[in-house]
Amino acid sequence: MRPHILAVDQGTSSTKALLLDCAGDVVARASVPLSQTHPGPGLVEQDGLALLDSVRAAVAQCMKGRDPHVVAGLALSTQRESALLWDVATGHPVAPLVSWQDQRGSERAARLERAGVSELIRSRTGLPLDPMFSALKMAALLDAHDPSRVLSRRGALRLGTVDAYLLQTLTGETVTEIGNASRTQLVDLAEGDWDDELLEVFDIPGAALGRVVASNGPFGKLRGLDPLIDGTPVLAVLGDSHAALFAHAGWRPGTVKVTYGTGSSAMAIADAPEPAGNVCSTIAWATGEVVYAQEANIRSTGRTLTWLAELLGVTTEEIIHSATGAEAGRVTLVPAFGGLGAPWWDAHAAPLLTGFDLGTGRHQLARAALDSVALQVSDVLAALPRARQVVADGGLSRSDTLMQMQADVADVAVARTPHHDLSAAGAAHLAGLSSGLWTTRDLEERADKDLRIFTPDWDDTRRNSIVARWHRCLAFARDLGSREELSTS
Repeated sequence: MRPHILAVDQGTSSTKALLLDCAGDVVARASVPLSQTHPGPGLVEQDGLALLDSVRAAVAQCMKGRDPHVVAGLALSTQRESALLWDVATGHPVAPLVSWQDQRGSERAARLERAGVSELIRSRTGLPLDPMFSALKMAALLDAHDPSRVLSRRGALRLGTVDAYLLQTLTGETVTEIGNASRTQLVDLAEGDWDDELLEVFDIPGAALGRVVASNGPFGKLRGLDPLIDGTPVLAVLGDSHAALFAHAGWRPGTVKVTYGTGSSAMAIADAPEPAGNVCSTIAWATGEVVYAQEANIRSTGRTLTWLAELLGVTTEEIIHSATGAEAGRVTLVPAFGGLGAPWWDAHAAPLLTGFDLGTGRHQLARAALDSVALQVSDVLAALPRARQVVADGGLSRSDTLMQMQADVADVAVARTPHHDLSAAGAAHLAGLSSGLWTTRDLEERADKDLRIFTPDWDDTRRNSIVARWHRCLAFARDLGSREELSTS
């Protein structure tokens, strides 16, 4: 019986499962949607039990009618930075998951900035002090549910990212994969482990966190994940953006991966941590040796389109269709929902829509929303090492209009993979590589197969004019946000 790898990608808007055969081909897939709630300004939550149920449902649907004995192991990719707090005795979350998009850590971040510890945090973790990362969310969860830290210090409550929660629930192991851990702002990149001084800065007891392990484990063995056989090993775990980079064989120099999802991540391998500048240093993966990456995170790309779709009472697909062939004209949308991520890292920037008049219709608004994705990505590509080629994945990358706009505005060739669900596939590739199913050469050949290349068409005059208008609007959005912050402080 030839071995298969079952991969689960637990994302923000859905949980997906792929079954890959020994040749690396997808032979079955399933997807289960997930919702978010917004209980207040800047707050974004998900139901932790619903998240777990979505994993179970995706696995069951993907394996329907198939012999579970063919599954040699499970691979897992997960949304990053989101934080959960759960009861060790019951395994149940004591509060909703706090999403990576959530901004409830802003006030604590401001206090830490005033206390003068932001440089310490950046130098150790490679990450700017920002509410997107897990530590501020974890501290907020403890403030609400264990303000004395008594329960978390004695190990009755557990804190973790999504991978830690799923591994605890599905295997009983109290561990966290190193790449996901590096996104919490609690890991010293040079050591690859929790940092005692950072734990003290954020007031998070180390006893509440799982042991940091490599991307190929050990993670333990599954129990109660029907229809899989109890004892099936978890072979690999990666953060979703890290997994997509792995699927692109992103260990090769000159490759910059851009994932177009709810938010966007541009990532490239680095020789060593570089905790400075406008992008993040992070741990991409570790399988014996630690592999570092530079990454730029954008908070709202696909979410901008779903927001506009909800506002107009249409589907996201209709928004993308409306944008195709349209021109935004002077209409510009700066989607600073919850501020701006890289390369600006401005938590106070305000959303902005400008350049519209009574003649502006849905098509122009849709195109402005789609253009905002390419313009934000162009800004972060400029902050990363010059790419030999940008490789694109994620749901929005299916839009030819967006891919061509990206090539034009960034003045770089963009290669789109024909394969969907790159995060799940990347985790599966690491699992197969670690277990001897495939070689790195196999994975490089797969990554390069059937790419569609979009090349720049614009001249410098047009490009510079559009980018300059975008940057003027960005500056206005940041100034407006700063004024609003001063007026309420």
